[in-house]
Amino acid sequence: MPHTHVGEFAALAVAVFWTITALAFESASKKVGSLPVNWIRLLMGFAFLSVFTLFQRGHLFPVDAAPRTWLWLTLSGMVGFVMGDLLLFRAFVLIGSRIAMLIMALAPPMTAVMGRIFLYEKLSRLSLLGMGLTLLGIAMVVLDRPTQDTPFKLTHPVTGILLAFGGAVGQASGLILSKIGMGAYSPFAATQIRILAGILGFTVILTFMKAWPKTLAAIKHGPAMTRLTVGAFFGPFLGVSFSLIAIQHTKTGIASTIMSTVPVLIIPPAVILLKEKITIREIAGALVAVAGVALLFL
Repeated sequence: MPHTHVGEFAALAVAVFWTITALAFESASKKVGSLPVNWIRLLMGFAFLSVFTLFQRGHLFPVDAAPRTWLWLTLSGMVGFVMGDLLLFRAFVLIGSRIAMLIMALAPPMTAVMGRIFLYEKLSRLSLLGMGLTLLGIAMVVLDRPTQDTPFKLTHPVTGILLAFGGAVGQASGLILSKIGMGAYSPFAATQIRILAGILGFTVILTFMKAWPKTLAAIKHGPAMTRLTVGAFFGPFLGVSFSLIAIQHTKTGIASTIMSTVPVLIIPPAVILLKEKITIREIAGALVAVAGVALLFL
């Protein structure tokens, strides 16, 4: 039976959704803070998913999931949403969504290595070459030319870069845990479980940080809530669900690499909407970083 590339095309849709989401959440985070944004967008995403699954599956909540599915997907939500997105959204504030999402392109090599170790997935030499190009493209953007005093220096704040790197680790780990736990279960219901875990995790963090007054103020902030609604629809609802469809139908490393085309897709809206000034080297680096994606279709 010929390969239909369902997983690959689902992953490409995720890249488009996450481009929209990254821009929306960057704007909202700068207005009301990254911590309230994380909690509110998960609530919104869960509401979208619940309505959808009610009509699609006849279940408002994922009550038909096996205990093993709940366990692995809960772990995935804690690692991916709570750890990964907490770090990523803070990186949005410090270095912007465009650079943060470029660094997030490190997630595919991490996912591929984890997939090889835990899922026994094999990758071709072309796939490995594509991942190598991703690393090269990121280096072109975040590393400046060496000087006599330093062998290299970073073009952006090191804290923001490290936070985005932590987000990449969270995303890669979350995908692996999702594939282990999901099996043939509904990707949309699986996303519900992951989001529930994320809501629980951020509720604990908000309580510990005494950030509920700030969160309530964010809910009353009209412009931020508009952006949050857009981001929640294309992120926790469509984006995350399609990412699980992708890993159901193709290897996790391949799916994750295609999802990482966001750094290229985000350039036009960053210039047009956010009025960012982008250098030729940054454009070249973003193009090199995702050039390997084409190799994955061969």
